[in-house]
Amino acid sequence: MPLVTTEQMFKDADKGGYAIAAFNVENMEMVQAVVEAAEELKSPVILQTSAKTVQYANFAIFHALVKAAADGAGVPIALHLDHGNSFELAMQALRAGYTSIMIDGSHEAFEDNIELSRKVVEACAPSRIPVEAELGKVGGKEDDIDGGDGGLTEPSEAKEFVARTKVTSLAVAIGTSHGVYKGVPKLDLERLSEIREAVNLPLVLHGGSGLSEQSIQECIKRGIRKVNYATELRIAFTEGVKQALSETPDIIDPKKFTAAGRDKVKQMAMDKLKICGSVGKVN
Repeated sequence: MPLVTTEQMFKDADKGGYAIAAFNVENMEMVQAVVEAAEELKSPVILQTSAKTVQYANFAIFHALVKAAADGAGVPIALHLDHGNSFELAMQALRAGYTSIMIDGSHEAFEDNIELSRKVVEACAPSRIPVEAELGKVGGKEDDIDGGDGGLTEPSEAKEFVARTKVTSLAVAIGTSHGVYKGVPKLDLERLSEIREAVNLPLVLHGGSGLSEQSIQECIKRGIRKVNYATELRIAFTEGVKQALSETPDIIDPKKFTAAGRDKVKQMAMDKLKICGSVGKVN
């Protein structure tokens, strides 16, 4: 089916009390793996590319890959810009046909974050493209994203931020981190509940890679409707390729060793879709 926006996905997830898994994809094999996993489990899914990824291969290439996969699939698929770091980059994604946009002004002052996010919302509104923003700062480092030690989202600021920007979803900082966790993360679940009370829109959990199944499911109970996964998929793909090259050192056909990476990513994606509770939600 054609690419869809996240609007109906989130409405259904909110009604059903589950979350949509959002996977950062970086090549054709990862796109194929995630879509195959979603199809087998009859789950809606979000594929996303980071600002760094579209420096490697541009928006048009990733849009073409995901659109081709979606056109042949029977489940809803959205294509999302993850951590768009400027108005200009967000507009490039919009013009390329992305069906969901994140503008990340979390490194800016509160008022500057509001102004940037509001500007992107206004630009996307005529096309009815949903906009995710981030308030607070998710810690850790991945690609060009460096959240340092992070900074937690204040519920009162979240209420004002949403009212003034009109964003359609909000990424919150409750103790998660990008990249690989060092030790066991301590999530502020009460803060998450307070944010959910303050704002009536889908909340997004960044830094899903490495969190326990129990932690993610508790966050979903408290209002998380989108969970982002990136690092674990990278690890899975790389492990598959390494294993294929190790077992068959004389292999020279990229289709064979990247297929091994694809298989690992597919299994990882299936596991995450199950954790998010979205399995079987597509009739």
